[in-house]
Amino acid sequence: MVLKDPKILVLDEATSSLDSISEHAIQDALERVMVGRTSIVIAHRLSTVLAADHILVVKDGVIAEQGTHDTLLQQDGVYRELYETQFKRVLEHEAEQNGSRENS
Repeated sequence: MVLKDPKILVLDEATSSLDSISEHAIQDALERVMVGRTSIVIAHRLSTVLAADHILVVKDGVIAEQGTHDTLLQQDGVYRELYETQFKRVLEHEAEQNGSRENS
């Protein structure tokens, strides 16, 4: 719940201790709250920042990469490695689906 109408919203690990169902519900609510304001989102779970306009990837206290989700995935860097680790099951399922379509 946001009690005021801030121009800047800072969320630090807002969904870190939630199960995936609760996380999804909170993310949906936060997306509505973030409309029309600058939002700084600090997160280890990439699902929290997938739709961000701009992502800064910090490694060892230094900005290692920056860009959108799509541009960061195109690089062979920290973000892509984290994405592949965190979304391994989803990626494997997509690969299986693509394989079964090609074999049809």
